[in-house]
Amino acid sequence: MRRYTSLLVLAAVTAFAGVTTPPDPAPNFTLTDTNGYVRRLSQYRGNFVVLEWLNYDCPYVRKHYNGGNMQALQERYTRQDVVWLSIVSSAPGQQGHFSNAEMNRRTLEHGGKQTAVLIDASGAVGRLYDARTTPHMFVIDPHGQIVYNGAIDDKPSPNPATLQGARSYFAEAMDAVLAGRPVPTARTQPYGCNVKYANAG
Repeated sequence: MRRYTSLLVLAAVTAFAGVTTPPDPAPNFTLTDTNGYVRRLSQYRGNFVVLEWLNYDCPYVRKHYNGGNMQALQERYTRQDVVWLSIVSSAPGQQGHFSNAEMNRRTLEHGGKQTAVLIDASGAVGRLYDARTTPHMFVIDPHGQIVYNGAIDDKPSPNPATLQGARSYFAEAMDAVLAGRPVPTARTQPYGCNVKYANAG
């Protein structure tokens, strides 16, 4: 009985200390970008990789692009050899799905600084990652582990004014891993528009 009680106390102390489970491995995928190039996640092993679920017509996405926040983050981290892949999982006929030419036009218009925009019209990669919203952010380390999964910041609103003073969970995670430190908050609840997947069946 005494040993059982000690184990319970140890479990409680461990939980209180914030010990977390190891990060999940990032599933490999292959997608074609808006310029016709095939991109495989595995080709970026050895780099930090950001996955950003994108829908230019989503008000929450527009907040970050029209306010310049997303492009600033893209530029800040790609300058540090981070690979930034924006993934569009909107199905044909759904909000956010456009031809490659239109996607390129919009990216140019917004001044996007991502490495590539990838088209996932079937939604297979989005479902593989359980991407729920636009935006939904993932950070993958050079060993292929997901070290951040969740919201870009703590202001779940489409109002551009909320960019001011927002706590960027994503930037905190990026700055930590680039400095060799543990991610302060490895998982948060993503917010935004639901990813516009094709109807099941």
